[in-house]
Amino acid sequence: MAVRTVNIEAKRVYRKKLISKLIKIALLLLIIFLSIVYLFLYIVYDGGRFTVTLDKNLSNRKNIFLSEDGKLESKTRKLSADTIDYMDNISIKWLPEDIDTEATGAHNGDNYIAYTFYVVNAGEEEVHYWYEIDIDDTVKDVDEAIRIMIYQNGEPTVYAKKSKATKKKEPGTKKFVSKDIAVLEQRKNMEPGAKDRYTVVIWIEGDDPECNNALLGGEIKMHMDFTEEHIA
Repeated sequence: MAVRTVNIEAKRVYRKKLISKLIKIALLLLIIFLSIVYLFLYIVYDGGRFTVTLDKNLSNRKNIFLSEDGKLESKTRKLSADTIDYMDNISIKWLPEDIDTEATGAHNGDNYIAYTFYVVNAGEEEVHYWYEIDIDDTVKDVDEAIRIMIYQNGEPTVYAKKSKATKKKEPGTKKFVSKDIAVLEQRKNMEPGAKDRYTVVIWIEGDDPECNNALLGGEIKMHMDFTEEHIA
């Protein structure tokens, strides 16, 4: 009987060790999986930033570059602007009148994102380029009430998704190009030495009929690209 008791105890100890080992392996695999998911989301969402990117062909062949202050010393092909964690709905009337000229770089305010930068032609020839804002992801259809205002050299244009009710553009706006492309425009005849100043402002328009409680907890991810040619 004593030998049998020892054998039973040995099996129990072995089973406990095996279960403990399996739990540790499972936890390790879970940590690795979560780390991969986090890394993927960080890359996709770029750390919660709004990014502006210049096509390398336009930069290399035409000597066009981006800059937050318009100076040669700060030229780059990619800019990143801090966004805000929470955005409540506001009216376009609440935005500062000098939002285009008050600062360069990120100058976000309460419940809106504002980012000012330059596209500079440092080459020796006249160029044409396209700029677009792409919608990477939306949660809870928050794009239904989003507004994007782009100042190009002081001239503002407001973009919005077309009305669900009327299927027409929202008053005072230019409608989004498609589900994935909010803005698509061409800049023609940019002369050598010219600097185009852009201010991008993003907010949730409280006067939009689609701005309701269903959008609470919604999210949106966008980025802006400058390219030599638009590829449909």
